[in-house]
Amino acid sequence: MKTPKRLEPLVEDGLIDEVLRPLMSGKEAAVYVVRCGDELRCAKVYKEANNRSFRQAVKYQEGRKVRSSRDARAMAKGSKHGRKEKEENWQNAEVAALFRLADAGVRVPKPYDFLDGVLLMEMISGEDGDAAPRLNDVDLHPDDAREFHAFMIGEVVKMLCAGLVHGDLSEFNVLLDEHGPVIIDLPQAVDAAGNNHAFEMLERDVGNMSAYFGQFAPELKFTRYAKEMWALYEDGKLTPDTELTGEFAEPEDAADLDAVMREIKATLADQARKEALRNATDEPSDEPPTPPWMRN
Repeated sequence: MKTPKRLEPLVEDGLIDEVLRPLMSGKEAAVYVVRCGDELRCAKVYKEANNRSFRQAVKYQEGRKVRSSRDARAMAKGSKHGRKEKEENWQNAEVAALFRLADAGVRVPKPYDFLDGVLLMEMISGEDGDAAPRLNDVDLHPDDAREFHAFMIGEVVKMLCAGLVHGDLSEFNVLLDEHGPVIIDLPQAVDAAGNNHAFEMLERDVGNMSAYFGQFAPELKFTRYAKEMWALYEDGKLTPDTELTGEFAEPEDAADLDAVMREIKATLADQARKEALRNATDEPSDEPPTPPWMRN
């Protein structure tokens, strides 16, 4: 096929020998299958901000480091320089996350190079040698669903121990090769310690996994791995080898909002009843008072 313009610099630099075919086009990037020597790899070409359907929500950017205070101010103002820096920061986040997670033993595509908004990485292949299917495209036996769910929970734990939360984990961002699930699409990964929304995203990521695999093994829908691992993480007790139960008991002093609201409503109703009774007692009556000798 004709070499896309964004891939021409990598061909000229000898990083890519041939662009074979487009693989997929997502909300933030287009991916091509390329040949590098004797290997097939993937080239992920990030889309420009105005062509991207996935918006850089502020909560994803919280906690990310920038090169200088000048860049931070420019990004906040939305100047031309600021927009350029924000784009680079967004793209670099996935590259940094891939290297960081690969070092932590998480199953992610191996990154090779990053140049001019193009990420060159390992191609995840299926049993037929072609691109591996997404988890969403696979019909699972209940036992396989339980096995893969346990594996994914373990990978999420490794990510959290490495200080990251995926932020957009679902059956659409997991590939399935002959060895099991592989996590992809990480430009929105957030710093677990530096982002105030990290637990919210972790709970959603884990919930998505439980909901998907729960279609094949319903009991998985009722597990509570996110709260369990986050509590251990906050206490500094979470390790990649931690065995989780999927159960989590809320602290005894945690407020049960429903119970509190019921108690408040009951108290207000009781006060209103007493007030009404008191008002009724205090109201003047047109009836003459009962003579003392007629009172019981």
